Amino acid sequence: MSSLSAGCQQGDTVCVIRVNQQEVIVVPVFLLASFLVTLIFILLLRFCPEKVNRNRPQHSNPKSRRPLHGIDAPPGINVLEHESIALDMPSSYSTFNPPNTYPSKNLSMLVSTPSLHPTPPSQTFKPSFTPIVQPRELPRQRLPESFNLVTALPVLFSLRSDSSVSLYRARMENRNVLLRVLNDSADATERHNFLSFASFLAQLGPHPFLPELLGVISLRAPLVTVLEELENKDLLSFLWRCRQENVDPPCEMTEKRIFAMAIQVASALEFLHSKDLLHGNIRAHSVLVSKEFTAKLWGLHGVYTRKNQAATQIDDSCMKKWLAPEILAKRPATQSSDVWSFGILLYEMVTLGDAPFAEISVNELLQFHQRGKSLKKPSNCSGTLYSIIKGCCQWKVQDRLSLADVRRKLISGEKSASDKVLKVSGTINIEQYLQDAGYGETHSYTVF
Repeated sequence: MSSLSAGCQQGDTVCVIRVNQQEVIVVPVFLLASFLVTLIFILLLRFCPEKVNRNRPQHSNPKSRRPLHGIDAPPGINVLEHESIALDMPSSYSTFNPPNTYPSKNLSMLVSTPSLHPTPPSQTFKPSFTPIVQPRELPRQRLPESFNLVTALPVLFSLRSDSSVSLYRARMENRNVLLRVLNDSADATERHNFLSFASFLAQLGPHPFLPELLGVISLRAPLVTVLEELENKDLLSFLWRCRQENVDPPCEMTEKRIFAMAIQVASALEFLHSKDLLHGNIRAHSVLVSKEFTAKLWGLHGVYTRKNQAATQIDDSCMKKWLAPEILAKRPATQSSDVWSFGILLYEMVTLGDAPFAEISVNELLQFHQRGKSLKKPSNCSGTLYSIIKGCCQWKVQDRLSLADVRRKLISGEKSASDKVLKVSGTINIEQYLQDAGYGETHSYTVF
C-alpha cells in the first residue's frame, strides 16, 4: 500500500482512501449488499412462502404432489375414505373428486307464475355497494399441513347436480371449517364469479351473525373459499331433527330459543339493509346454526348477483311461498319484502319446519294474499309470536312492521317466552314437503 500511496503526504487520510478506494470502499459495500439480499430472501422464505413460490418456475412432477386422505368419518358418510385428495397441483385444474352419492330427486310437478301486469312501486331500492376489500390469501403449499380430516359435506337432498361448487368440511388451525371448492369443470366466468363472491363476502366485513370468511386460495387451482363451519348446518334440517326423539347431538327448540335466533337473524338483516343490500332469500334453509345454537344468516349469493347486476327484481321460482306479494306481482323488491319473508321464517321455526301455505298452490298464492288471508296460527304458537308473524305478512307494504320494530318486539317477547320444548308429531316426508313448498323439478335445494 505504501507504494500506491507514495504520492500522498503523511497524515493525508483522504488521499490514501482515494488511492485505495477499491479495497476500502467497493469490496465492503458489495459484501454488505450481498448479505442484505440473502437475509431478505431468507425472511421471505420464512414468512411469505406463497410470494416466493409464485416467482419460482413450476414443474409438473407428479411425485412432488402431497396427498391428503379423508379420515375420521363413519363408513358410508365419508365419500373420500381411502381416496387421495390432490391439493398441490401446479400445472392442472384437478381438485377433489368424490363420487356422487347424493343423486338428484325429480318431481313431476311444475311451478307456474301468476300472470299479472306489474305496477310501479312507491319507492325503488337502488343498491350502492361496491366491493373494495380482498379476502385473506391462504398459502397453497401449506395445505396438507393446514387442512386435515377432510370429508365431503353430506346434504339432506339436492335437486341440482350441475353446481360448479363442491362442499367439504375440514379442520384448519384447530377449528372446524367449511371448504367451498370450485370444480374442475368450471369455466373462466365461473372462476371469476367464484373469486368475486369471496371478495364480496370480505367487503361485507365481520358481523357476529354472518358466517365468518377465513380466507381464499386463489393462486392456483383448485380455488377454495374457507368459511367457519356451523355444526348444526342449516336451520331447516335442524328443525326437522328437533321433531325426532333421542337425537345425537341433542336438538330441542323452545319458544325462547325461537325469539333468540330470530333476533340474531334480524340483526344480520339490518346490517345488510344498512349497506343498501336486499337479501331476497330469507327462509330457514338460508340460516345456519352453530353448535351453541347461534343463528347466522347465509344465502348471500343472490345478494351478490343482484348487486352486480344492479337489479331489484327477485326471480327465484323455487321459493315463491316465501316471497312478498309485490314480488309475485313482478314489482321491484324493497326492504319490506325481506320483512315479509322474515315472518314466514318465524312460522317455519314455530312449526319445526312445516312448508308455508302448504294447502295453497303457487298459481293461487297471489290471489290468496290479495283476499287478505294469512298464515294460520300454529297450535303451539303464542299470541305474542303470532302477532309478529302477522305484522310482517301484511298485504300493503306500508302496513308491515319495520325491521327495527320487529327486532324490538322480538327482544320484548323473549323476556316472557316459554322454555317448554316444542313438540310436533310426525317426521318430514321430503317429497311431500317439496310439493307443499312449491318446488318444481328444475329447482334447486342444496346446502350453501
